Parts: sequence; C-alpha cells; structure tokens
Amino acid sequence: MLVCYNQMSISSINPVNGSIIKKYKEDTENAIDQKIDQVHQAWLNYKETDFQTRSRLLLQVSKILNERQDQLAELMALEMGKPLKAGVAEILKCASVCEYYAKNGAEFLADQIINTSASKSYVSFQPIGLVLAIMPWNFPFWQVFRFLAPALMAGNGGVLKHSSGVTGCALEIEKVIEDAGFPQHIFKTLICSSKAIPKVIENPQIKAVTLTGSTEAGQKVAEQAGKLIKKTVLELGGSDPYIILEDADLEKAAKVCAEARLINNGQSCIAAKRFIVIESVEEKFTQLFKAEMESKKTGDPSKPDTELGPMARAELRDELHQQVLKSIEQGAKCILGGEIPAIDGKHAYYQPTILNHVKKGILAYDEEIFGPVAAIITAKDTDDAIHIANDTNFGLGAAVFTENAALAEDIARNKLNAGSCFVNEGVKSDAALPFGGINQSGYGRELSMFGIHEFVNIKTVYIK
Repeated sequence: MLVCYNQMSISSINPVNGSIIKKYKEDTENAIDQKIDQVHQAWLNYKETDFQTRSRLLLQVSKILNERQDQLAELMALEMGKPLKAGVAEILKCASVCEYYAKNGAEFLADQIINTSASKSYVSFQPIGLVLAIMPWNFPFWQVFRFLAPALMAGNGGVLKHSSGVTGCALEIEKVIEDAGFPQHIFKTLICSSKAIPKVIENPQIKAVTLTGSTEAGQKVAEQAGKLIKKTVLELGGSDPYIILEDADLEKAAKVCAEARLINNGQSCIAAKRFIVIESVEEKFTQLFKAEMESKKTGDPSKPDTELGPMARAELRDELHQQVLKSIEQGAKCILGGEIPAIDGKHAYYQPTILNHVKKGILAYDEEIFGPVAAIITAKDTDDAIHIANDTNFGLGAAVFTENAALAEDIARNKLNAGSCFVNEGVKSDAALPFGGINQSGYGRELSMFGIHEFVNIKTVYIK
C-alpha cells in the first residue's frame, strides 16, 4: 500500500489496482498528547482491576474477533493485499492469543514466594503503565495483538503507532477493544507519520516501547528510548535459513519450504529466505521446490481461491526486483520468475522467484529479501550447511530437514544461532512459546510467560 502525505492527510492505496481507499487526517502534536493523556487517565483506574476482570474482557475480545473474522480479513485484503484465507487465519490467531492470556495470565503473574532469611519474601509482577507499540503492515492484526493481549492482561495501557498504510486495521482494533467492554481510552491509535515517533517516545507517560520492523527502525527507536532509560522489545528483520540434509523427505521439505517462503506473499520476518541444500540432493530438491512455487495461484486477494496476492506497496515490489536483478548481475541464476507481471494498471504483484548458484558476496546471500524470492545455496556437507546458516547478521528463525531425529535436535538446539529453531517444519509463532531473535533480529521476547513478563515491574518484597 502506498502512503502519501498531502495537507496533513494519509492516503492508503489498494495494491491490486492503485486506487485510493481512504484518506485519514493526521493527528496534530496536541492531539497525540491528548490521546496519550486519555490512555494514562484510563490506566490509573484499570491498573487496579483484578485478573478475573481482565480475563473476562480478553475473552470478549476473542469472541468479537471470531464473529468479525470475515470482515476483518476483507479489510486486510483491501489495505495490504493479504489473501482472504490467510486473513481469516490471522484473525483466528489473534482470538487465540487473547484466549491464551485470559486463561494463563493470572498464573504467569502470580506472586512467587522465595525462601530467604526474611520472615517473608516474594516477587510480585505489577503493571508499569503505557506501552507504545510501533507496528508494521505485514500482519496488521497479529503483530498488534501479540503485544496487546499480554499488555492488557498485565494491567497496562496501550498506544499504537501502526504503519500508515493499514490505518483502517488499526482503527478496527481500537473498536474491538472498546466493543469488548474495556475502559474507554485504555488503548488508542495514533494517526501520524514516523516523524512523530521521537516526540511520542519522549512523552513521560510512555513507559516502554515495543517495535516490530526493520533493523534500521529498531536502531533508531532503541537509541531514542535508551536516552530516556525506557525499556524496549525489538522484533526486527530476518534471513531465515532452511537446511535440507541428504536424508530429508524431499517432497515434504519442498512443500513446507514453498509455503514458508510464500507466506503472506513472501512478506514475513520469519518467512524462509535462504535454502541451504546438500549438493547431492540439490537437483532433486530444486525440481520439487520449483514445482511447488509454480503451483501457487496468484490473483486478487479478495477472491477466495487466491493463494498469493500482491506485495503491500508498489515501491516495495520495485525494491525487491532491484535486489533480484543485482543478485543476477553478481552471479546468481534465475530459474523461476524474476519479472514484474504485465498487468494493466498500477499494481504491486511480483512473480514467485527462485535464484540458485547463490554464494557469499551475492546480495541474496547477504541481505534480507522481503518478498516471494527464494535463494538456493549449495552446501558440501552438514557442517558446511550449518556454517552457511549461521553466516548472517540476523538470528530470528531457522529450520532443518532430516530423518535423523537425534541429529536434527542437536543441530536445532546446539548448532543454529536463532531465537526459534524448527525441525521438519516451517518457523512459526505460537502463543505458548517465546518468540524473538538475537543479533540484528532484535532482543526481548513476545508471547508465552516470557512475553508477559517483559512489560511489568518485577518487584521484590522483603519482610523481616
């Protein structure tokens, strides 16, 4: 979705045909401060609510999301090109994370008795206040609820600066929270450009920041928040390696790898990006993988049978195409796609693309490719494959495919440098498991018990 600023307004543009969906008036600096103050005033009362109340409200959010799944999926298809089936799955996942924290949050935040020399000592988990979330367009509901469900269960308030291209989704989230019966203003959306973020972070009522986005955006936010000693959680870019060993079930691996590369039209931090294949099985895997990539039905994301829609914005597609062309110029070979489809009118479609002969020094080896483009890299043996997998500045997710269970677990647990390592399956997030990265993929964790503990005061109480 293109985002244009004109006379203090934001225009969202349908990536299918370039048409304007809606214009939104940007919040002034005073309006932003007023919204933050409204959340703070609501939080002063909300922080005193008990877990039972918060749980009941989150379960109501889950109910509303289930009821509105089709409507919200259609909005995602319109605003950023997500196919309807994928959109419905995203909303159902948001509903499930609300239910998860509604059922488990009280246990995660219960006082923990610690035996010391005191007559009584324990750890108490208390809300810290307002959490600013800076979120991207690629999963416009899931990225928000991934932070919002635990934040609300912990007794915090939420302020959202969403990607301008999905402002409609942001406002729908605010409406869902309000309709569920949460206190008025406990969660607000700021309609503003990224230029306003430093001022928002400076607001004394903002106590912490969570960001999902590029490494460059994370660096800026961490610097701004760090100067003010405000905690951050950063989920940044990734260049997830998928290792295919000699004894892997190649048909299964090819299917999983294609799905993992093309998830969300290839626009996911944890999408498979580098496919590291042992040379003895590379030819066979490549044939199977190519067939799977070619089989995906590309089309209008609002049509129920579409599997692959457009990218979110035309300029992102154009940047991706330049990455492909540069990689080919550097020595990679394009064996599928690599072209902008000849479709009448303005659009953001890009063909599923496979590059092989990718080696160190080629852009597709060294940089994150954020779109439906796969890079196949040849490895001599298992040790070489592990070395290549770890030869990156990122560290979000990784996967290994092999029928040797003991070897697979050893590689996943001990050899791969990433926040999440999967065996014979594509990398994905689950409410019950911590999610996050290392190195330039960020720090901190979302989801599970670890995620809800990120934005609380872990207070020691000692009684002699």
